[in-house]
Amino acid sequence: MTQKKKYWVLGGVILVAGAVRLPLEASLTSELQRENLLPPRLEIGTGERLGQTFSAVSLGGLRTLVATFLNLRAYSYFEIQKWADVADTFNLIVDLAPRTKYYWDAGSWHLAYNAASHYLYESQLPPLRRKLLWKSYILAGRDFLERGVRNNPDHPMLHERLGYLLADSNKVMAFGDPGTAYEASYEAYKAAADTGLARSFTKRAALYSLVRVPGREKDALDLLLEIKSEQNKLQPTAMAMLYVLEYQRDPEQTVIGLVDKVFPSHKQAYEILGRLWMNGRDRFPMHGVARAISHLELEFGIQEEKSILNRPLPPMVDPDDYFR
Repeated sequence: MTQKKKYWVLGGVILVAGAVRLPLEASLTSELQRENLLPPRLEIGTGERLGQTFSAVSLGGLRTLVATFLNLRAYSYFEIQKWADVADTFNLIVDLAPRTKYYWDAGSWHLAYNAASHYLYESQLPPLRRKLLWKSYILAGRDFLERGVRNNPDHPMLHERLGYLLADSNKVMAFGDPGTAYEASYEAYKAAADTGLARSFTKRAALYSLVRVPGREKDALDLLLEIKSEQNKLQPTAMAMLYVLEYQRDPEQTVIGLVDKVFPSHKQAYEILGRLWMNGRDRFPMHGVARAISHLELEFGIQEEKSILNRPLPPMVDPDDYFR
């Protein structure tokens, strides 16, 4: 066999070996990425944004380091309130480090809270423009968190952050129908609790969102009774919701009898239900609360002019008030 023919044979063997090996390596790489043992492949758009560093970063070893430096850049943009640059930088950061929960949390906070609050009070812009920017950054923060959840479905923290954002009384009107937002908040908190790694508060947070969803009162009562069976005592807000949901289930029952069933004492019942009544901006249901307060004030000898029910209630949060 001539020398030239040997090279052709050798080249053919290499090509065949490569053809056999390529799908095996591709399959192994995909499996390692699914198990979070390798970072996901960088997208072309990410490479274009990274520029000359793309080749080095795409190898995987420098991605976390580059994300760290980009996080510093994002903070510098935050300090000078360049919100579009903050958003672009965090989108690049999470492309590089999608498994780092902190970046998803920080990016969503900058968008839904810092940027949105900036435009809430930016008096140099026309009111309609301010409102549109306020809403768009809250929605962008929600979208960013939802992407984070999809990339980290087994970690409770991002689910909890999403639940908190969706139920925030200062943000809820940006999502359209409040009931829909509270239901999505409940689902986020429930997903966090279902991981088995969530904080003890998470289940109560899910309850506080669910009670504000019209038509889900029975589900909320079932969840509340489940929480009660797991704990030695209920927190004040949970006690107030137990009273409200039990009253709604049977409005014909004796109010004071229900108060005795739910609260440790009449004094505590008056304090807890009074705070609930005065805090209407959180949109908790109020079934039977006024009746209980009236009975308790009569028992305590509180004159009508001093009644909690006659105090001016704080207004509901209406974003339009900021944009007039």
